This record gives sequence, C-alpha cells and structure tokens, in this order.
Amino acid sequence: MAIKIRKGDTVQVIAGDDRGRVGKVMSVDEEKQRVVVEKVNFVKRHTKARKQGMKSGIVEKEAPIHLSNVLLYDERLQRGTRVGIRALPDGKTERISKASGETIAKGE
Repeated sequence: MAIKIRKGDTVQVIAGDDRGRVGKVMSVDEEKQRVVVEKVNFVKRHTKARKQGMKSGIVEKEAPIHLSNVLLYDERLQRGTRVGIRALPDGKTERISKASGETIAKGE
C-alpha cells in the first residue's frame, strides 16, 4: 500500500505525548511506516565525541512516529484530515482532503 504522506507535508499528531501538535514532515520511512516530524517526539541521546572538535554531551533530536499516529493537516479547516486519491482524466492522480474535498498541493 502506498504511503499518502510525503516529505514536506504539514501533519497533526493524533496520538501520544505530542497529541495535537502540528509540524512539517522531515523524512518518511516507507518500509517501517514511520515519519519524522519537525519539533515533535523529542528524545535525548548521550553522545561521545568521535572526532577532534566534535562535542560530546546530551543531544535532543526528533524520533520517528508511526504513520497511524499522524493526519495530514488541512489549513482551511485548521485540523487533521484523512487523505484520498482522485484519478484525473489525463490518467494522473492527485491527493485530496477527505474532510474538505480539496486538492492537496505537493509539500503543503
């Protein structure tokens, strides 16, 4: 099954500690069905300096979230929405918002 959320999309988290937060998708892992969302699901990692000049210490970074825990954010409705696929007459497809029925621009 194809993943309907892409890098650059704005999504809303619907489950977990960061529920309700809205952020931009930084990366998508299709195999594991996980997405990394900007400024959401921070984890602390203790790092050791590996090279000369590299700093060691505690680093905070975003961790992946399962795809089922995010919805594409509809700017017009100001909430998350499911994504549908509509076939165009020329044979191409486009993503649409299930809530509003409008086309979703790439990287919206």
